[in-house]
Amino acid sequence: QLEIDRKGVIEFLLLNHPLDCPICDRGGECPLQNNVVAYGPGNSRFIDEKGHAAKAFPLSKYVTLDLERCIQCGRCVRFTEEISGDAQLAFRFRGSGMQPSTFDLTDFDSKFSGNVIEICPVGALTSSEFRFRARPWDLQTSPGICTLTPCGTNVWFDHRDGKLSRINGRVNEAVNEEWTCDRTKFGHGEIYAAAGRISAPHVRSGDDFEAVSWSSAWKPILNAFEAESGVIAGPSVSNEDLFMLKKLFKYGFKSGNLDHRSAGFDALPDRLVDSVGTTIAELENKDAVLVFGTDLSDEEPMTFLRVRKGWFNNGTKVVVACDTETDSDSFAHTILRYKPGSEVAAAHAIAAAMDGKSADAEDLKASGLDAAAVEAAASALKGAGTAVLTTRSLLAKTGGADAASWLAKAADSQGGSFSLMATQANEQGALEIGFLPESGKNTREMLEAAKAGKLKALWLANYDPITDFPDVELAEAALENVEFLVVQAANETECAAYASVILPMTLPAEQDGTYTNVESRVQKMDQILQPVGEAKPIWRACSDALLRIDAANHPPFSASEVMAQICGEYPRFEAATADALSGEGALIYGPEIEPGQENQEPAGGQVQ
Repeated sequence: QLEIDRKGVIEFLLLNHPLDCPICDRGGECPLQNNVVAYGPGNSRFIDEKGHAAKAFPLSKYVTLDLERCIQCGRCVRFTEEISGDAQLAFRFRGSGMQPSTFDLTDFDSKFSGNVIEICPVGALTSSEFRFRARPWDLQTSPGICTLTPCGTNVWFDHRDGKLSRINGRVNEAVNEEWTCDRTKFGHGEIYAAAGRISAPHVRSGDDFEAVSWSSAWKPILNAFEAESGVIAGPSVSNEDLFMLKKLFKYGFKSGNLDHRSAGFDALPDRLVDSVGTTIAELENKDAVLVFGTDLSDEEPMTFLRVRKGWFNNGTKVVVACDTETDSDSFAHTILRYKPGSEVAAAHAIAAAMDGKSADAEDLKASGLDAAAVEAAASALKGAGTAVLTTRSLLAKTGGADAASWLAKAADSQGGSFSLMATQANEQGALEIGFLPESGKNTREMLEAAKAGKLKALWLANYDPITDFPDVELAEAALENVEFLVVQAANETECAAYASVILPMTLPAEQDGTYTNVESRVQKMDQILQPVGEAKPIWRACSDALLRIDAANHPPFSASEVMAQICGEYPRFEAATADALSGEGALIYGPEIEPGQENQEPAGGQVQ
């Protein structure tokens, strides 16, 4: 009877479903196609003309709807209602005319819209970028890690003829479950496109650049770099790259001028330098969550989905404190909207209320918060099951370090957790490895010294200060006045026009490497694509330079050897064993809070 029922259901599904499998992007990986083969009838009894509907209707720039194929299963609608929470898709009309679409036929501009392509069981929702580019059986599929967000989203890289074709979500229950954000799913294509790639070293010759060999490029570099030089690395390069860059400048050039940060240089208490209080997965089981000063869906997309899942499934009370509207407002228990620039006053008012005290009147006035709303928020955040979340973008605000310290104190008062989350792909890795100016200049100080002609040489490793540093005028002046500039990049950048030497580097999928996500989880990505031209990983280029500085150096020959050195020098990385990296990744944590620091007050004290 079950077999008969299955055949009947499938027969009904096929009544008006077009038999366009040979031209359907879902062909070869279609659940309906698989079920028809396994359980469907051998012959069709339907002899009338099938119904017709709009084809290739663009729901957005990413998602295209072929309405004829839709079987009205509702998966896409349920995703937007239950997972992403934006509820942008709904069923319009009824009966045979029912169709999924946005309200008022506006663009489907969800930040997680790409997921509906993967969960659609029939190919009704397809990728606007991937349509007709390849057949599934033509593609090679390799596991990878997203390097465009700080979450470490696990993905599949589908590639063909050495070129990236598409990105799909890969299951990792500890990180992203099976979901991706649109930045992850659609953002890699342009980066990996062949156009604009730097394929060989170039040395300046007058106003132009001359392509040279690597050996020819090293001579002017090694002559220029010394103690009065510096390096700024992009926070998306691998742990191995950061480690070898630090080693090159610390031991090779005898320079302590190194940094990975674009903004936010206020001194933090030691316990907050790499504060990771909770994992992404733990957030769905928290009793309450305070989200301060950030729109999680933009900065921490997988964290956003977990917090929302906790609210949706487990009744987590979410308090949102921000100076603007955020996507988290839609499910917030309490919303605290403070004035822009009043982060310290708002954080202090919340911390006082959570500690059982009355919020200071001056803090309330400065922040524009209502005393009753602050008390309601504090009541919801009571208990050890509370997580306080903010991001390092807070440190770019005036007094951001003090605000972070007050938030940590608020979490301590409840016995809860506090997380000051990274905002870039491997920013947490840079913090764990200590790619910071221990006894030298930070990013701003290096740029100011270069502008004043006091920094002889500057190395930019996958970093463009013109686009990444908030003070564009300072960045341009620094690049114009620095005596010698090395730009190490994969794609052409604005700062390359100022370079003395340009070095080609590989992109993450073109090399072996590890990345540390926002929760201090180290994950490994093996090489998927071949490097373009003579491009090298940053760590290998640094190894070559060290060998030329001192021939007695024993250079590492693989990324795994570099990782072994990292584990030997930084005990926290000892958990990053081969077995751990082959699974969900290895969790490493920052230093524990020292006894007596729990109630340490911010250096700046209360804001007047």
